[in-house]
Parts: sequence; C-alpha cells; structure tokens
Amino acid sequence: MLAKRIIPCLDVAGGRVVKGTSFVQLRDSGDPVELAHLYYQEGADEVVMLDITATAEERHTVTDIVENISENVFVPLAVGGGIRSIDDVRRLLLSGADKVCINTAALLNPTLVSKSADKFGSQSIVVAIDAKRIGRAKQAQWEVYICAGQRATGTEATAWAKRAVELGAGEILLTSIDADGHRAGYDIELTRAVSETVTVPVIASGGAGSMEDLRRALVSGKADAVIAASIFHYGICSILEAKEYLAKRGVAIRI
Repeated sequence: MLAKRIIPCLDVAGGRVVKGTSFVQLRDSGDPVELAHLYYQEGADEVVMLDITATAEERHTVTDIVENISENVFVPLAVGGGIRSIDDVRRLLLSGADKVCINTAALLNPTLVSKSADKFGSQSIVVAIDAKRIGRAKQAQWEVYICAGQRATGTEATAWAKRAVELGAGEILLTSIDADGHRAGYDIELTRAVSETVTVPVIASGGAGSMEDLRRALVSGKADAVIAASIFHYGICSILEAKEYLAKRGVAIRI
C-alpha cells in the first residue's frame, strides 16, 4: 500500500503567506521560506507554494521565493500561480520546483498540459482544479472556477479532471472553494468523485480543521494526499502530530 502524504500549503501574496475563507478575506500568516523550512523539519512529505495573485495581476510567479524555499526544503516542492506557457513551466523547474501546478491556463489552453507533460514528464505536471458545488445529494456536481476562484467556467469538475489526466497531468490538486478556510472538513463527496474518476493521485484541499478531517479525506474521500494550511499555520496541530494520529488509526503514513 502506498503511503498517504501530508502536504502543507503556502498561499503567497505580496511575498507573504496568507490564508482566507473561500478565497477571500486574506490575512497574513507568515514568511513563506521560514514556514516551508519549519514544515519540512516537522516531517512534511511535500510542500506546495501557490502565488495566488499572479494570474489576476498578469505576472509571473515570484521565483526568488521558489529558489529560497528549494534551498531550505529537501522534499518535493510544487509551485503554481501565473503559469501561461512552456517557458513559465521551465522557469519554475529551473528555479527549484519539482512540480508545477497549472490551473487557469490548463483549462483555457489544454495543449499547455500536454506539451508540458511531453517536455518535462507527467510527474512534473499537476493540474489544479478549484470547484464549487452546484447540486446536492446524488445529483451533486461541481463547477470549475478559474482566476483564483473568481470566474465560473461552466465545466464540470470530474469531467475536467478526467480530461486533464488524458492530456498528461500526473496529479490533480483538488480544492473545494466552498470548504476552503472554513475548517469544517473537506468536501468528501467531491474528493471521492474525482478520486474514483481518475487514475493518478488526487490531492485533497480546502477545509481541514482537525486531524480527523485529514483522515476522512484520505479514507472516505479516497485521496492520495491532503493539503492543509490553517491547522498548521495557527498551531492546531503539527505535521508530526497529524501523522501520528493517522498512523494510530490505520492510515499508511510515513513518520
């Protein structure tokens, strides 16, 4: 059985880590390089850094932060934000990223995913999907949003996830906009629906408020990894504590 992964997420704006609720009401949470190093020391399996204002501001991801994190963190580093071309992907990989997360540009220009996967390998390409629920119960569906969750696309999330994998994505980073920052748990239905649709690892994101939320996403949601921010940024638990909690409850985890 493959070990599940615990991944802290650093949402960066203006050079600082921020955290909001459903992608708005952002508040400062610290220095990205310092937090990345702390989480690495605590046992993070990977680190994700998302430059969340790069697309809206029509600029590139801040590469000096990527370089500084990669020099201090010796686990895989995934970076996203403001990626619009093959050159952008190359620049981030050369700056120290092990994986590049493509969100808005992947949906607007799907060939970017296939060309990037062909050029750098599927293992380096993560398609990030931000989704909002548009139905309930057995009829539940989720619509994909782009531009930092500000623009609806009319595209259904599970269908887009399947297509992204066909294009060459090696992983799906799946965020529930509805759950993000509320600390009431992941959208388990969404996570499970996508996990059962695709053949690559799914990283669940949005809503972690407790260690039990992590377990539910990994077990009931069938995610291969969970991203969390608030519970680590604000000291609700450490990564080591989360891993020990999961291991005691039968989840395959690296400690």
